[in-house]
Amino acid sequence: MPSITGIAYKNLRRKKIRSILTIIGISLSAWVLVSLFGFNRGYENSLNRDIDNLGFQILLTAKGCPYEAATLMLQGSQSLRYMPESTLDSLQADPAVDKLSPMLMQTAFDINKGEEGGFVAYLGIDPQTYPGMKPYLSFTQGAWFKDKAAQEAVLGYEVAELEQREVGDLILIPDKEVEVKVVGILERSGTQDDGTIFLPYKAVQDIFGIPGQLTSIGIKVKRDVDINAYEEKLYSIPDVQVVSMAQVKNTISNLVSTARIMVMSIAIIAILIAMFGVMNTILMSVLERYQEIGIMKSMGATTLHIFQLIWFETIILCLMGSLFGSLLAVATAELTESLIRYIMPYAPSGSLIRIDPLLILRSIGIITAIGLLSGIYPALRAARIKPIEAIRNSEGEI
Repeated sequence: MPSITGIAYKNLRRKKIRSILTIIGISLSAWVLVSLFGFNRGYENSLNRDIDNLGFQILLTAKGCPYEAATLMLQGSQSLRYMPESTLDSLQADPAVDKLSPMLMQTAFDINKGEEGGFVAYLGIDPQTYPGMKPYLSFTQGAWFKDKAAQEAVLGYEVAELEQREVGDLILIPDKEVEVKVVGILERSGTQDDGTIFLPYKAVQDIFGIPGQLTSIGIKVKRDVDINAYEEKLYSIPDVQVVSMAQVKNTISNLVSTARIMVMSIAIIAILIAMFGVMNTILMSVLERYQEIGIMKSMGATTLHIFQLIWFETIILCLMGSLFGSLLAVATAELTESLIRYIMPYAPSGSLIRIDPLLILRSIGIITAIGLLSGIYPALRAARIKPIEAIRNSEGEI
């Protein structure tokens, strides 16, 4: 005697097109579910890694000065505030400090940028300390400049691509009539560094006429130092603001949590679509086999047997659909990530979609569980069919 699983499989094959369409619908829902969960995990991990890779634990900036290149490029140089370079010397004297990296941001308006012109971001750095603070930065061409005052530049990936620059080219700083030589081009990092032009900070002071000034200092303390207590000490320095990377990380974690709720909302919609698709398919199958189910019950099939038969059809559809959808999510992960990076060019570096076997199993379990719930109603309808009524009415209605 054929098993219930075998009978359920044969029943689904009798209406191949409907079964295939249902499996496709479930597959798409599973693809959305796996991709969203994978993106949620990958994006958070990449973001946290990029923050950890900043190297410094604290960013000390001049009070009121933006510390993001994106803000600077929107507002221009009028938003900049400065601190004296002597602040660096006083910080170096503190035994709690492990590493320091001075920075000096500037912008210049370039009429040739875009259709209406735009601001170009320059970041003056110390070539002896900054590369150690940003270990994830690597080069497609050239290397960092060596001299703190050299009129040389390292270009972020986006800048080099947009302006079609190579090592050895000379670039003109707008309004300053100064040319600097390109000595290095960075690989894409997925951070704001991609859109930045790096210069030695002493050169920025000379070119822009702001000697002895800085906009920020990156700080890394020694391992045995209480970072919270050290931050409290920094607040005593006049006209500065303290940006804790731990606080930034907590803020980002809160934003990711909010994004996770949105992701779950989309996932729930996808699951509900699959649920109604399964319910519709199984219910239609029951209606079409009304007389057949009645005959089976008259030949000894119990209510439980009929319920199990319909439920097994649901299981087969959900397992096949969720498995195909999960495999599709894995196969298209790189394409999905490329699309995300196109929409979000400043997304974090590294893999934005992280799909592992546990995530796939969890998604298959969720889809199958939801499918089983959606199959309860059709299975109950089938189990309640009365044999005599079904046999009398070949077009029977439940």
